[in-house]
This record gives sequence, C-alpha cells and structure tokens, in this order.
Amino acid sequence: MTIWTPHLTDRGPRYRGIAEAIAAAVLAGDLAPGERLPPQRRLADALGVTVGTVTRGYAEAERQGWVEARVGSGTYVRDDTAPGRVAFMADRRVEDGMIDLSLSLPPPHPLRADALGRALRGIAADAALLQRAVEYQSERGVPAHREQLAAWLARLGMATDPRDLLVTQGGQHGISLTLQALTRPGERIAADALTYPGLIGAARQAHLKVLGVPLTEAGMDLDALARLCAQQPPRLVYVTPDQNNPTGIALGEESRERLATLARRHDFWILEDGVQYLPEVERGTPLHRLAPERTLFIFSTSKVLAGGMRIGTLTVPAPLQDRLCTALRAQSWMVPPLMVEAACRWAASDEGERLLAWQTEELGARQRLAHERLAAFSPRGRDHGANLWLPLTGELRSAALLEVLEQRGVRLNSAEPFCVGSEPAPQALRLCLSAAASREALDRALGIVAEALHEPPPRPWRTL
Repeated sequence: MTIWTPHLTDRGPRYRGIAEAIAAAVLAGDLAPGERLPPQRRLADALGVTVGTVTRGYAEAERQGWVEARVGSGTYVRDDTAPGRVAFMADRRVEDGMIDLSLSLPPPHPLRADALGRALRGIAADAALLQRAVEYQSERGVPAHREQLAAWLARLGMATDPRDLLVTQGGQHGISLTLQALTRPGERIAADALTYPGLIGAARQAHLKVLGVPLTEAGMDLDALARLCAQQPPRLVYVTPDQNNPTGIALGEESRERLATLARRHDFWILEDGVQYLPEVERGTPLHRLAPERTLFIFSTSKVLAGGMRIGTLTVPAPLQDRLCTALRAQSWMVPPLMVEAACRWAASDEGERLLAWQTEELGARQRLAHERLAAFSPRGRDHGANLWLPLTGELRSAALLEVLEQRGVRLNSAEPFCVGSEPAPQALRLCLSAAASREALDRALGIVAEALHEPPPRPWRTL
C-alpha cells in the first residue's frame, strides 16, 4: 500500500517543507478533508528524515490550520463539515432543521439586540464619547471603563480592584495574552485532562506542552498535580474551578486551598477561567482571592450579554501588569473603546439585569428538562449551567452516535476535542443546552438523543 509522500526541496528546514507540502496537497485536492496523514514513523522512513522532523512538520501544519491531531488516532486533514466538528462560530440552529447543541452560546433572547441598540444610540448622541472612540487609548483600557467593569463584576459577586483589571477582546483573548506574557515556547503548562478546547488551541499556537491532570469528583486531582510538580513543575495551571468544561465538575473547597498552596510551593501561575457564568450561590471561593499574587482571572461578556461583543476582563497581579500590557499592545495595540463603552452601558442598564435574571431562570429550566428526559443515562450538569455531560455505557460509542444524531438533525460534541495528553477520549457526549433557539427546540433535540441512546448499538458488520 502506497502512502502520501511529499517531495522536499533543499530550501529551508525539512519540517517546514513538510508543512508546506501538506498545505499544497490540501489545496490541490491530493489530501482530502478527513483523510488521515501517514503515521509519522512511516513517513520519516520514506523521506529519510527523523521522526522528530515529521512530528514538527505535522505540528506546524496544525498550527497553520491545515490538519488536526486526534488523541490516540493520528493526524487528519481538517474537515469543517464533519459530524461533531467543534467550530468557534454559530452556523446553523433550527432554521434548516438542524438543532445545534455543540456550542456553549447564551440562550437567544430579543433583549440582547434591543439592549445593544439602545447602548449604541446613547453613544451616538454623546459627542465626547464619539470623539474618544475614534482616538487611540491606553492598552490598559480607559480608566472609567475599568471602574465600570469592576463595579459590574462586584454586582455579580466577583469583586476586584479596577486597578488590577485589563480589558480584553473576550475570554479567549485573555488566555492567549496570558500564555504569550508568562510562557516561552517549549515550556509545560497543566490543565484538567478534559478542558476547554480554546486553551488547547492557544497552547499549540504558543508551542507549549499541555499536561493533562486527571479529574476526580472533586475536580482536578491535586495528588496527581503534586506528583507532576515533584518531577518538574509546570509554568502555569489552567483551571475552570466552578464548572469544568465539558464535564461540569466543580473544584472542591479543600482542593482550591491546596491548589493555592501548591502554586506558592512550586512557583507556578494559576489561570482561573470564570467565563462560564454561574450564580454566586453556586460558585466556590475564587482562586484569585486565595492566591491573589499568582492568579490571573478571566471573565467575559460572552456568556452573559453577547458573544459577538468580544469584551472581557483579565484580573492581573500588579507585578505582571506591564508584561500583559506589552503583550496586548503587540497583538492589537488596544481594545476598541467603542465596544467597551457599549458593554459598560449594557452591563449597567436595567436591561442587563433583567436579561441575566431571565437567563439564569431559563438555564435552570433547561437543566431540569434535560435531567428529566435523560435520567436513565446519568447526566451531569450544574443547576444553572449551560452544558450537560453525558457519559456513555456499555457498547455505545460517541462517534457512531454523533453520526446518527447529525442525520436526525441534532449536533453535539464528543469528548475528543476536550482531551489533553495521550489518553484515549472517554465515551461521552457534551450537550450545550443554552444553544437551542427555544426550550421547545431543546425538548425536541433531547427526545431525539434519548431515542438514539435507547437503540441497540450498530452490529459490527454495519461499521466495517
């Protein structure tokens, strides 16, 4: 059996030649979407190079977006149309018959567009604000904006000093900024073995090695993290303490205290992600209160007001602020003050409070509905969280279920995009309950999921 083998020239590093050849083959159609690339050792033998060269070439092609590595499976040409494909864009909902529960979006509500419209009209009527919006501002953000955002966070139970706030272009930007400022290529960071794909992607872009720490019922396994630190401490630990994405597991209070202690003992930074909003009564003690001198805290308007605004905050210890500001200035110079002003006005308005109250109630109702419909399959989700985690048992396999559900008009995620390290992905599904256009649409989707789960798995001959 022949394998795809690129022709390498003598120009430039071999690994870069491999990445360029992959890009050319994809554009020419010689490598099709979803096609698996040759195993690295076989391609290395065919080209007469080291396995490390091929590994680096594949990694460069992945960084450029041509391929993707799948845990325990290999490297494949990207296929953005494949069932279960995770994209950071909402494309289809219910209009074309597809109920897309693959993205953690805020529940649709007319008040979102109405409130943004009112904020923008108010800005348009204020000549001083318009003048400020067309001028360069400090990379730290306008002081008045930082004070308003700090006041909003305080109302949400996340009090912070406005002098410690850096305005960002959303939570993902906060992750990238932190990695750029605090790490160097080749360094190690740690995260839950199942974690937010945005962190995995940002770490790959920064050429970092992400170490997966096992999850327990109390969150990140701190015994495993301690063993890792005893060998070689990571530079940074990323954690979503109030609800792990995708499983919904919360980090226990004792584990939070111990994580802060480990960070001080082994001198690593903590990146605490609080973007997946929960009411204050469902949250634990913030890590940035337990270890304020070495914790950076990410928040965003995306899950509360609107994802398209791309406005967030990064709470930064004072000694790190200049480094983070330098990174932000190098990336985008500043966050557009027009959008920050709109977010501040919206967050401070009565509409903002009403929207958050409605959303909290709506997500609670959707969680109850999902737990009722899927009770036989041991679903897991926070009372007012956006996501539901559904472990599969017996012979059920997530890949086969995703294909069946896609054919029936429901799109979900498997565990694979969330996997860190080399361990096989668990057989499980993540449902973003918040993404359905309505509670009725969610109920239809849950019925389809329950029906598929109750069916016997396909016979082996059907999958050959």
